[in-house]
Amino acid sequence: QVQLVESGGGLVQAGDSLRLSCTASGRTFSTYAMGWFRQAPGKEREFVATISWSGGSTYYADSVKGRFTISRDNAKNTVYLQMNSLKPEDTAVYYCAATPYPYTRVVVTTLSSYRYWGQGTQVTVSS
Repeated sequence: QVQLVESGGGLVQAGDSLRLSCTASGRTFSTYAMGWFRQAPGKEREFVATISWSGGSTYYADSVKGRFTISRDNAKNTVYLQMNSLKPEDTAVYYCAATPYPYTRVVVTTLSSYRYWGQGTQVTVSS
């Protein structure tokens, strides 16, 4: 069992930066690939970024590539999402999630592959 708690959301202006954090409980954090997803009002939850258990491999949605960076610190049981050059269309509730499945692109970019989810943190970007 893994419990995830996100933090770091807030209200910012377009062009600003935010760093989201997700801290996990449990001793097995380092064995899970981690992902960030987001859900805007009236829209389905969508993939944002993922990172392998070692941190050596990452994937990003095209919409955030070059602006967002996912990283992790296994010693702190924490995964981060650095978000730069934020746009109003980035406004959403951001969720972190953990998956025990093999780290392949098709698996770790799919929402249904993730077993554990945090409660979400709101990010609002004003224009």
